[in-house]
Amino acid sequence: MTYQELINTILQLQEEGLEIFSVGKSVLGKDILATHLGDYSGVQIVIQSAIHAREYITALLAVELARNLHNNDLVHDGGIYIIFITDPDGVEIVLDGIDTVDCEITRNYLINGNNGSTDFSQYKANINQVDLNTNFDASWGGGSQNVFCPNSENFIGFYPNSEREVQSLINFTLRNKPLLTISYHSKGNVIYYGFENQSQKDIDRDRQIGEALSGVTGYPIIFTENSTGGYKDWCIDKLKIPAYTIEVGDENLPHPIGVENLPEIYARNKDVPLVALEKAKEFANQIDFMTPIVQNNNKEVKHESNEKGYISRIQSRFARRNTDRSSDSKRQ
Repeated sequence: MTYQELINTILQLQEEGLEIFSVGKSVLGKDILATHLGDYSGVQIVIQSAIHAREYITALLAVELARNLHNNDLVHDGGIYIIFITDPDGVEIVLDGIDTVDCEITRNYLINGNNGSTDFSQYKANINQVDLNTNFDASWGGGSQNVFCPNSENFIGFYPNSEREVQSLINFTLRNKPLLTISYHSKGNVIYYGFENQSQKDIDRDRQIGEALSGVTGYPIIFTENSTGGYKDWCIDKLKIPAYTIEVGDENLPHPIGVENLPEIYARNKDVPLVALEKAKEFANQIDFMTPIVQNNNKEVKHESNEKGYISRIQSRFARRNTDRSSDSKRQ
C-alpha cells in the first residue's frame, strides 16, 4: 500500500455518503482527515488513529469502523468523530520511503535520527522526529521510555504541545468537547485506562467503562503506569474526561502490522464506537469537561504548507545554534 492509496481509501467514504473534513494540518501541510457520524447535538466522543507513523493499520481500522456505523445507521442521540491519520507526514515516510522527501537536508536529518538507516518501516515519529504521543502537556517528559533528542521514536519534543499535529488535535478537542476519547495504537491486544494523580472516583468510573470495552473486544484492561505525554493522558489530566488507548493486533505480529490482519482486528473492535458512546451518555452526569489553560499552544510559527518552508526553519535553527556557540567561545 502507498500513502496515496491509503488517502484514497479514506476519501472513498465520501462516495458512500460520509463527509470528510480536515481537523488541522501536519508540519508539512497535509490535512488531518476526519469524519463525523450521528448527531452534532448531544454527547460526542472522539476516536483517533495513526498518531504513530508505523501504526497505519489503525487508520484502515478507522475507515472500516466509520463505514460500518454509517452503512447501518447505528449512531443516534449523539455523535462520533473519527480521525483517520493524526501523523500523515510520518505515515507517508513509512509507506513510501525516505525518497519521497525531496530535500537532501531533510532526508539527512531524518536518516541521522533513524540510526543512519534508510529503512523507515519502523518509524514512529513525525517529520520533526517528535513522537507525537509523548508531546502532550500531561506530565510531559516523565515517561520511562522517553528520550530527549530527535529520534525515530520516543522523543518528547523540545517543549510540550510543540508539534503542529498535537496543536491541531488539542484545538479540535477543545472546540468539540467530547466526553470520552479513544486512541487506537498497535500492538498488544490491550486497553489502557487511567492516569497518574487521577481521583479514585474518576478511576472507578473509567474502569467501569473500560470493562465494557473489554467485554466487546476481549482485550484486558490495564491501568496506565510509567507512560506520560499521550493524547489519552492529556484528556484525562487536563479535561477530566475518560480516555483510553486501545492497542490492536497480537503482540507477536511484526511492525508495521500487515493489512491481512485487518479483518480479525476489525471483528474485535467493530462494537467499540457504539459501546463507548453509550457509556459516555450513561456516565455523562459524572463527567465535567474542564477547559484548561493550554500552555505553549500559541507558540507555533506560521508554517508554510510545503517542505521548503520547513527546511528554512531548520536552517534558521542551525544558524542560531552556531551563533550562540560562537558567542560562547568568545566569552571564554
